[in-house]
Amino acid sequence: MTIPSHEVLESIWRRYNTDESLYRHALSVESAMRHFAEKHGEDIDFWSAVGFLHDIDYGTYPHEHLKHTREILSENGFDEQFIHAVLSHGWKLCSDIEPEHIMEKVLYAVDELTGFIAACAYVRPSKSVMDLEVSSVKKKWKTPAFAAGVNRTVIEEGAQMLGMTLEDLIGETIIAMRKDAKKIGL
Repeated sequence: MTIPSHEVLESIWRRYNTDESLYRHALSVESAMRHFAEKHGEDIDFWSAVGFLHDIDYGTYPHEHLKHTREILSENGFDEQFIHAVLSHGWKLCSDIEPEHIMEKVLYAVDELTGFIAACAYVRPSKSVMDLEVSSVKKKWKTPAFAAGVNRTVIEEGAQMLGMTLEDLIGETIIAMRKDAKKIGL
């Protein structure tokens, strides 16, 4: 499948979503996916697009997340491989599609993690990922009330699926988010 330009992807995304924090989240996950695709020598455009569109139905159907994704993506010309990848990020939460391929496992791991890292950055004096360290994220990790909506178990399972330590996954995701810090507002 030929991946559309980012402008086209954004146009599709904006048909179903208006929330700017959700947009920054989409950009954060896109950045992480691009970084990991580069690391693994995979298709950067494909991985990035999956990351960007992973929550395509959330703005319109927040209480039915991933229930409308197949239809939305199909109508917009995305193939089954792309749709499967997007659906797999909600495994055990709102989807029964298990992540199978390395890309799907990365998406599963970094979706919640990018949100947690953003929360860690927002409480820093700099409000940036540029000076955020793994140790700071790990310190906040131990405080259940901090970013309480982030499912830490999913992130830990994702790290295990990837054969990575949690610290390495956090570190690589911080590096990814630093590459696009200005664009994602961090």
